[in-house]
Amino acid sequence: MTLQQLRYIVAIDDFRSFGKAAEACGLTQSTLSLLVKKLEEELDVRIFDRDQHPVAPTQSGRKIIAQARVVLFNATQVTEMATHEKQLLSGPLHLGLISTVAPVLIPGLFRHIVRNHPALSLRTEEMLTSTLTDKLRKAELDMGILAAPVGDPELLEIPLYHERFLAYVSESEPAYAQESIRLERLLERPVWIMKNGLQLYDGSRRNPDEELSYERFFEGGRVGTLIQIVNELGGMTVIPETHVGLILYSLQKNLRPIEGSGQGRTIVLAVRKDFIHEAMLNAVVDAIRSIIPVGLLDPLLRNNPHLTL
Repeated sequence: MTLQQLRYIVAIDDFRSFGKAAEACGLTQSTLSLLVKKLEEELDVRIFDRDQHPVAPTQSGRKIIAQARVVLFNATQVTEMATHEKQLLSGPLHLGLISTVAPVLIPGLFRHIVRNHPALSLRTEEMLTSTLTDKLRKAELDMGILAAPVGDPELLEIPLYHERFLAYVSESEPAYAQESIRLERLLERPVWIMKNGLQLYDGSRRNPDEELSYERFFEGGRVGTLIQIVNELGGMTVIPETHVGLILYSLQKNLRPIEGSGQGRTIVLAVRKDFIHEAMLNAVVDAIRSIIPVGLLDPLLRNNPHLTL
């Protein structure tokens, strides 16, 4: 088994076509098919079901290809380490973010990277937490920015900043007259959430043991959409503290503090534990420092100009 053979089966999985994969790999289709057949004979397992159109991996093949992606990722890192790539801020940087941090961070990330590290090619993508952690494990992302705790033993979490939550309240809502809103009373009110799609939360159906985390109720949606819905249909919603600057000044009068213990979240940068690009990681961390107010930054970022893996 060779790394090149692993690249071939990953290419076939990506294109779902022997012909297109062969073209991308600079081979004839018959040569590629023969090389994959030899690998299947060596492993004594069928990797692809050639009777399907488009071609698809078998159940065993899916596991082999997933591991092949990780092996290729690690092999690339070994090569880069040997050529001092670790210290060079160049090449692609694929970063995943959950949707409730993306509007706050993406513009500043691109601004900082373009100005300070023009040789880096930044690509960002919004996704759910479960998708993001899965792609990190499979080495399909370089880094991810999401809410703690990630809780994955294969990933390293670096705390970036801590933020509280605020209620955004319609002027037609009785709670608008209050100076603050208690956390334990919040979901007894007409609150717009993104859980299983945009909807009004029905607190009467809540399981008493249901976890009251922000990501559980709001992940997958844009804060701006929730604010627009409240403005047009009434009720209230909950927004992270860092989104305040994205709200029109004339609408900030609708914001109310949420009182109570346990409200708020920590945003972290997650990487695989075998990630080696310290310079690249610090470029992203420096960008975060330029975006997030100092008072919200984790002490690790405030007190350490350079992070070490």
